[in-house]
Amino acid sequence: MVLVLIVLAAASRLLPHPPNFAPVAAIGLFAGAMSGQRTAWLVAFAALIASDAVLGFYHPVSMFWNYLAFATCLVLGSSLLARGRSFGRTAGAVLASAVTFFVLSNFGMWASGYYPRTWAGLVECYVAALPFFRNTLASDVVYSAALFGGHALLTRVFSRPRSETVGA
Repeated sequence: MVLVLIVLAAASRLLPHPPNFAPVAAIGLFAGAMSGQRTAWLVAFAALIASDAVLGFYHPVSMFWNYLAFATCLVLGSSLLARGRSFGRTAGAVLASAVTFFVLSNFGMWASGYYPRTWAGLVECYVAALPFFRNTLASDVVYSAALFGGHALLTRVFSRPRSETVGA
């Protein structure tokens, strides 16, 4: 399953997609919630490094903040969802993940010098990034629903006693 998640996350960044509409953050949440710490880190960062090697590495400061933003998805998954998941808890983690990614990744853009390193430049950076937040949040919701919902469905189907699944 780990290899499948790495390949899916890396491929999702390489295939054509709307800006900021990729499952990497959702996979980070899912990996953090479902696997051990070491495995979760491997999934997220192997996918990021592999896809960045193909796409091309970018400004090191910006890259640091993006990787840190994805790391927060893992931490949110392992801290909020590893011991128990409910709709509300998962929705809260997805929202926190999208907001945290927005704040950290755009701070990285500002810190990289793409905007003036002033308070006004930081505000300008966040305002310019608002249209991208919609896609970030939408992709986190869609992909988290698919991952967590798919896992819940498969768990339910495969954990039924055999008598319930035969002839149903």
